[in-house]
Amino acid sequence: MFRQSLLWTSCLALLVAPAADAQAQGKAASKPAATSTQKLGANVETRTFKNGLKVIVWPDHDIPNVALYNWFRVGSRNEYPGITGLSHFFEHMMFNGAKKFGPGEFDRVMEANGGSNNAFTSEDVTVYQDWFPRSALDIIFQLEADRLQHLAFDPKVIESERGVVYSERRSSVDNNNMGALIEQVQATAFVAHPYQFPVIGWPSDIESWRIEDLQRYFKTYYAPNNGTLIFTGAVTPAEIFTLVEKYLEPIPAQPAPEPVRTLEPEQQGERRVVVKKVSQSPLLQIAYHGMSGKDADQEALTLLLNILGDGDSSRLHRRLVEEERVAIRASTMYSPGFDPSLVWLTADLPTGGDLTRAEALITEELARVVKDGVTDAELRKARNITLANFWRSLETINGRAYALGSSEVFRGDYRKVFDSPARFERVTRDDIRKVAARIFVPEHRTVGWLVPTEAAD
Repeated sequence: MFRQSLLWTSCLALLVAPAADAQAQGKAASKPAATSTQKLGANVETRTFKNGLKVIVWPDHDIPNVALYNWFRVGSRNEYPGITGLSHFFEHMMFNGAKKFGPGEFDRVMEANGGSNNAFTSEDVTVYQDWFPRSALDIIFQLEADRLQHLAFDPKVIESERGVVYSERRSSVDNNNMGALIEQVQATAFVAHPYQFPVIGWPSDIESWRIEDLQRYFKTYYAPNNGTLIFTGAVTPAEIFTLVEKYLEPIPAQPAPEPVRTLEPEQQGERRVVVKKVSQSPLLQIAYHGMSGKDADQEALTLLLNILGDGDSSRLHRRLVEEERVAIRASTMYSPGFDPSLVWLTADLPTGGDLTRAEALITEELARVVKDGVTDAELRKARNITLANFWRSLETINGRAYALGSSEVFRGDYRKVFDSPARFERVTRDDIRKVAARIFVPEHRTVGWLVPTEAAD
């Protein structure tokens, strides 16, 4: 099976899908009443098993298919020098054989039963995704139980996948200007916290992982008590809980992983990094220290970044692309995690573009929103877009599985996903101005320039 490696620098935010044209014009999104939000999740059931595995089930029998999202609380945040990239490496190892199903059989059996799969890794989590018809439910449980209890660590497979990962690094970082700049800015912005490590790993670490490293990491972080299993679609809680008892509850729990204790100290002044690479055009990235996924200001920050950098009518696009014409693209990026992560502002410049000018314009726009806030129209439009994205995300079993999992893992309770509309409705213009002042502190930013060079003859 062809599997696209979903190496995510950060876990995707729930509410960032592109808006439809109607929402882009600020028109009110069609959405259920607030009371219907709780009713929507009324049939969700959850159970924690004897080995600590938590299972959440959201039945939806509109189509005869099932989505399974297996969330493990492990990412580059749990790594250290010498084993960086190990979390992502398990994306490859988890599909390469166990006791009952050998190398390649996970994919073959999945496909033979009408299913497909994928996975992604971030700084905070690794998530394995299965999609299949409900008729395949039992065999999917067998596949999952086999790899979670009896994953194989064949030296030949490890070496083969090591080469695959190294090639992936070359394409996504070494030969990718945006990826190379992100890596250097992140490594510069964090001096203590493990968010400084690239999810794919440093080259020397990829070359030197040992089998013992993999076995220890797997035993620690792929324990049932470190996971949350989400089922959505054509299932009932009773049948899922019965299958978990049969196939997954016998897998023993392990001691809880050591918590990440390191806190990033407050940044005392602007940091700058310049990357020189063969390129047609310059790139600009400005990263500010943000907040964790449980922070009460999450909704205000989401709306602020929508106003600044989401779409052609956003402030940064209008200023940099349309009015001043110093950039061909301007955007914002932020994905909350367990610990405070980075808020990114980016600009793609044309050939010969002026990085100094682009940086000054972004700085001006941030100072303006800190001083004057946003307009009623901007807030209304951002809220409509965000709520439209929210309701659209819950129309599919995949969207529901992601929403439940991210809310449970990052906010501590899956039920909080159903409070999202009300939380966004409560955000005021003053809330947005305050969060802008909190985040956009000049001393707390790291600026990255990618400066083009000519290829050697």
